[in-house]
Amino acid sequence: MDLDDIFGSMSRMVFHSPMTEERGDRIAADLASIKPSTVTDYACGWGELMLRVLALAPEARGVGVDLSARDLARGRANAAARGLAERVEFVDDHAGNHLRPADVVINCGAWQVFGRTVAESLATLRPLVNPGGRLFFGVEHWETVPPPERLAHMWEGVTADRCELLPDIVDHAVAAGFRPLRIESSTRSEWDDYESLESADAEEWLLANPDHPDAAEVRARLERKREIWLRGHRDYFGFTMLTLGVPK
Repeated sequence: MDLDDIFGSMSRMVFHSPMTEERGDRIAADLASIKPSTVTDYACGWGELMLRVLALAPEARGVGVDLSARDLARGRANAAARGLAERVEFVDDHAGNHLRPADVVINCGAWQVFGRTVAESLATLRPLVNPGGRLFFGVEHWETVPPPERLAHMWEGVTADRCELLPDIVDHAVAAGFRPLRIESSTRSEWDDYESLESADAEEWLLANPDHPDAAEVRARLERKREIWLRGHRDYFGFTMLTLGVPK
């Protein structure tokens, strides 16, 4: 059995980022309000936010690029179910191979595909946003820098340099030539939902298969993930969501 089938499906998640549907709908409405004709989502996953923008912007066409065949198949199925299949293309490739200017650009939770730092990524994304367009940029940050005892429970090798503080990220956006139209962060409730739902499929599988030969490995992975969250980054790890504009 491929354990990625258990841990990678994320079937209970609407967005693969810590945001509620209410927040996602409001962000989509903000992005659609400029009446875009083109929308590009880099490292799109299943492209949920892009699809919601397209539903509100009937003249727009969208492109989502990602390396996960499973996520892309989910995006295509969702697009077909919503009558959007003729206006969106999901591309299985690295985002860097499909750089094209668009009226709305989305890069949520995957800044690493464009640079070694958040500042580099924002500088790369700036020329990809058409005049008068919008970038929706999601990136992790420290709410406060965690002490060593909390870092010790997080991902292997993580240091305080792993993230920046929110004000510094906004400064990078301004330095890259964007204007911050909206600055927001995930709430603790959104984070708790994200972490719980990301593990829910595996937890349900474990309940149904406690004696399976792979159950011990699944249990160990879940316990490690829970330690990283509850003893490590909870209340320190934040998620910045920036709606950024460029001049006309």
